[in-house]
Amino acid sequence: MEVTARAPGKIILAGEHAVVHGYTAVASSIDLYTVFSIRLRSDDDTVKLKLNDIGLDFSWSVRRIKEVLSHLGSPFSSTPTSCSLETIKSLATLVDEQSFPETKIGLASGVYAFLWLYTSILGFKPATVTVSSELPVGAGLGSSAAYCVSLSAALLALSDSVKLDVSQKGWSTFNESEAELVNKWAFEGEKIIHGKPSGVDNSVSTFGNVIKFKSGVMTRVNSNMPLRMLITNTKVGRDTKALVANVSARKSRHPDAMCSVLNAIEAISDEWSTIIQSHAVDDLYLSANEEKLGELMEMNQGLLLSIGVSHASIENVLQTSMKYKLASKLTGAGGGGCVLTLLPTHISGEVIGKLVEELGSFGFQSFTAGIGGKGVQISFDHSS
Repeated sequence: MEVTARAPGKIILAGEHAVVHGYTAVASSIDLYTVFSIRLRSDDDTVKLKLNDIGLDFSWSVRRIKEVLSHLGSPFSSTPTSCSLETIKSLATLVDEQSFPETKIGLASGVYAFLWLYTSILGFKPATVTVSSELPVGAGLGSSAAYCVSLSAALLALSDSVKLDVSQKGWSTFNESEAELVNKWAFEGEKIIHGKPSGVDNSVSTFGNVIKFKSGVMTRVNSNMPLRMLITNTKVGRDTKALVANVSARKSRHPDAMCSVLNAIEAISDEWSTIIQSHAVDDLYLSANEEKLGELMEMNQGLLLSIGVSHASIENVLQTSMKYKLASKLTGAGGGGCVLTLLPTHISGEVIGKLVEELGSFGFQSFTAGIGGKGVQISFDHSS
């Protein structure tokens, strides 16, 4: 039997940077996925990991994994546990034994996370594991969280800690307590990759829909608006830590002005969550709400510009989308990365195509995505 799990990426709709200072942010799932497939094997004695999108394959003998990680003992799938520094060093030993290209070394932490989650949840069982993703890496769309969530879900589906109907065809979901277990394990994987993640990305990927986040407290929001965004990846790398530090420094220099800006951003986040929870009684009402959201995006972007996190590439996207009377804003850290453009229900495919083509002339990559969809899902294949 092969088990496959898919988990969505995420975008920040409103509140980035303000959230670092204790204000509200709103994040949403998008219908772009990372997919893990795992097939346990009895005809082999290796754990194979295939990263399809980057063309990397790894293989470890079960004997070698046991030898290096013998201190872990039996799997503990029902008890999400942090990876110790000692174990990180052991994982590094296993990864260093592989021919990891120097140009891809930044992805090594993702392989550490794989080995930790795999051995913690399933133990030392031979298997072939493949992963593919529609999410660009390092673009602020939650690719690492979707990786950890889909991996944790697939592993738990093969463990004794969740009870799923393996005869069900198509995609199915976890119940609330099972999804929470997936989320906790995914957070442990995120900690290996990022050190001190907020937990927002993996929560959005696990539960889907929309989440409000403030001072470490997450509230799930049920969106009732069928929204679509054009997501434009400027492919401009950014230093998130430096951007956050610069905003903090500006706040120290101008406390009163920055307090007003951050309060305004929080008001935008709160209004976002209110609007998307409302039920559209007709097309006119829906169009009016879309117009309000567009205005909120424009205001939010102006405020983000005022705190110093925009970039020339982001401004190119804004100016281009403005030609088509469409509202845009950066999402995530800024300084490059991705930009969101709200696509109203009345917009034609022809207009979207022209916009994508024009944005492509800057070297940007654009793709459409629905927001607020389902979180992690699972399916089973009994063939072969």
